[in-house]
Amino acid sequence: MKLRSRLVNRRTQFVLDFFVLVLAFLLAYLLRFDFEIPPRQIYQLMIQLPYVVLIQLCALIWAGGYGFVWRYIGMMELKTFIKAAGLSVVPPVMIRAALPQQFHEWQVPFSIIIFDTLLAFSGVLGLRVLRRAHYERFEKRRRTESGKSKAQKSVLLVGAGQAGQLTAKEIINRGDTGLTIKGFVDDDPAKQRTVIQGVKVVGKTEDLPRLVNGLKIDQIVISMAQAPRRDLRRILEICEKIPIKVQIIPGLYEILQGDVEVSRIRDVRIEDLLGREPVNLDEESLQLFLEGKTVMVTGAGGSIGSELARQVLRFQPLSLLLVERAENALFNIDRELRAHYPAQKIVSLIADIGDETRVRAIFETHHPQVVLHAAAHKHVPLMEFNSQEALKNNVFATRLLGEVAGEFATEVFVLISTDKAVCPTSVMGATKRLAELLIQDLNCRMRTRYVAVRFGNVIGSAGSVIPIFREQIMNGGPVTVTDRRMTRYFMTLAEASQLVLQVGAMGKSGNGGEVFVLQMGEPIRIVELAETLINLSGLKPHEDIKIVETGIRPGEKLKEELLMTEENVSETAHPKIFINKIAEHSADDLRVALERLEIFSRNGHERELRLFLNEFLPNANLDLTPQVSGIDDNHATRKEKALSAAAGDSTVL
Repeated sequence: MKLRSRLVNRRTQFVLDFFVLVLAFLLAYLLRFDFEIPPRQIYQLMIQLPYVVLIQLCALIWAGGYGFVWRYIGMMELKTFIKAAGLSVVPPVMIRAALPQQFHEWQVPFSIIIFDTLLAFSGVLGLRVLRRAHYERFEKRRRTESGKSKAQKSVLLVGAGQAGQLTAKEIINRGDTGLTIKGFVDDDPAKQRTVIQGVKVVGKTEDLPRLVNGLKIDQIVISMAQAPRRDLRRILEICEKIPIKVQIIPGLYEILQGDVEVSRIRDVRIEDLLGREPVNLDEESLQLFLEGKTVMVTGAGGSIGSELARQVLRFQPLSLLLVERAENALFNIDRELRAHYPAQKIVSLIADIGDETRVRAIFETHHPQVVLHAAAHKHVPLMEFNSQEALKNNVFATRLLGEVAGEFATEVFVLISTDKAVCPTSVMGATKRLAELLIQDLNCRMRTRYVAVRFGNVIGSAGSVIPIFREQIMNGGPVTVTDRRMTRYFMTLAEASQLVLQVGAMGKSGNGGEVFVLQMGEPIRIVELAETLINLSGLKPHEDIKIVETGIRPGEKLKEELLMTEENVSETAHPKIFINKIAEHSADDLRVALERLEIFSRNGHERELRLFLNEFLPNANLDLTPQVSGIDDNHATRKEKALSAAAGDSTVL
C-alpha cells in the first residue's frame, strides 16, 4: 500500500517523467546516428539535453499534465499531452533559427526535435497508461475476490451505442457484478458481427428468443440512452413471450456524464414506457430566461413544484424562493436542494398564497422576477365536496398572487393548469379554467407577462394513480380501476417541468395571455396501465393480481381533453408546445362572476355556485347535486367489490 501511495505522489511522477525525457532525448540521438554517435555529437548532446528536458518539463506543467490522477487517464487527458508536445517544440526551433552559426552546438537538429518529441511525450503518456492498467487490474482482482459468492448470470445487452459501450466497459472492468456479457443485440445493420469493447454483436432484437435459448441467457439489459418508448414496449413484449427478466440502464443525463454503474441498472419502470420521447430543450433561451434572476416557485413542496425547483437550479438563478404552506414538504425539498446545489441561494418560505399580508411581504423583500405558480388543490373527487376551498386556493389565491406580481413588476408569471379545465365536469376543473381566464385578464391590465400551461396527468405525482396501483400490487391486490373504458394523458414529471420552463421563456418574449398546451401523445387506457404495472412487477394480471372495476367517482370523466372544440391552436418554435387561443371574457364580466362566486362560496350555496359555473364557463357540466356521502358510499362499494374479487367474484375485469 505504501508503494502504491508513492507511485501516485506528484513528486514521484515528476522524477519518473524526468528520467523518461532524458532517455527519450538519448534515444533520439541514437536513432539519428544509427546507434553510433560521433564524439563531436556527444559533446553537443550534453549541451542540448539539459535545456531541452527543462523545456519539456515546463511544457508539461503549463499544459496541466500534473493536474489529474494517473489512474483516470483517458481521451480527454490525451489532449493535454498533445498540447504539451506542441509547446515544447517551439523553443528549440526558435533557438535553432535565431542563434548564429558559431553557436551550432546549442542548435538541436530538426530530426532530433521530431524524434525526441514523439518519444518523450509517448513515454510520459505511456507511464500513466501503465498506471491505469495496473490500477484497473488490481481493482478487478479485488472485486472478483469479494464477489466470488455471487451466482454468475449470463446477460445480453440490447443497444450497442455509446450507452451500451459504457455499460459493457463497467461490467467488464468490475469483477463483483455477477454478470457475464454474452453479446450485444442491436438493430443497426452496420453493427452486425462487429466487436465492441471485446463483446460481439450477435443479432437483432427480433432474434432475442433464439439467442436467449441458444446462449442460455438469464437476463436482458436494455442499454440505450435515448430508446424511443415504442421500441421499449416492443422489446418488453418480446421478452414477456420468452419469458425473461429485463432491466434497464439509468437515464440520458447520467449516461452522457459517464455516470454508469452496475449498481444503478434497474428494473424497467412504467415511466420508461409512458413518457413521451426525450425533450429537446432550448438551453440557450432557458439560460437567458433564468440565469441571474430571482425565481419564485409556489407549491414548492408538491410533486410538480419540487421538480420545477430542481430544473430551475440547473440554470444558475440569482436566488430561488420556495413558497409552500406544508412545513414538512418544504423542509424535505429545501434539504434536498441544498445538498445538491450548495453554492446556490435558496430561500424557503412558509406561506399561504391566499394570505395577502404574507404575499406582499415576500414580494417587498425578494422582488421575484419569475413566478412559477404550481400551488393548487388538484384532487378531483375531494374537491367535489370542498368547493369553497377549491375556489379559495385555485381562483382567489391565484388572483391575489397575480395582482401582487403585477404590482411589483414581475417579468413573467406562469400558471400551471390542467386538461381538466377543458369542458370541466368537476369543481377542480372549473376552478382551473377560471384561473386561466384570470391570467388573460391580468395580462391586459399589468405590465407583467402572464401565461398558462395546460397538460395532463404527471406520472408518479403525489396522489396520482400510479403510486396507488403500486401500493395495491405490493399488498397483493386487487388493483382497482374506476372504469375499464377510462383513458388519460400521461407525462413524466421531469418532462412536464422542463416544458413549463420552456413555456416561461416563450412567455417572456411573447405577447402574454397565452394558454400553452403541451403535446401529450396518445391517451392511455387506465386498465392497460394497471396490467403493464402488474407485468413489470413480475406478476400476471387477472391471475396473480386481480383488477376490479369500481365505478366512476364524482367529477371524473371517461376521457380527458386538451382542447375545446371551439378553441384554435397554433404552433410554436418548440414541437411539443402549442398556443391555445381561447375565447376571452370581458374584465367586467369576470369581475362580476368572481364576486358572485365569492358570495355563493361564503354563504354555502353549493347548488347556486355549480349552476353559475355551468352558465359562465363554456361547455362546463358540473353535477348540481353532489352527495357528501358519495365518497364513503363509493369507497364501500370498492371495498365490497375488492373483497368479492379476491374470493373469485365475476366482477373481475
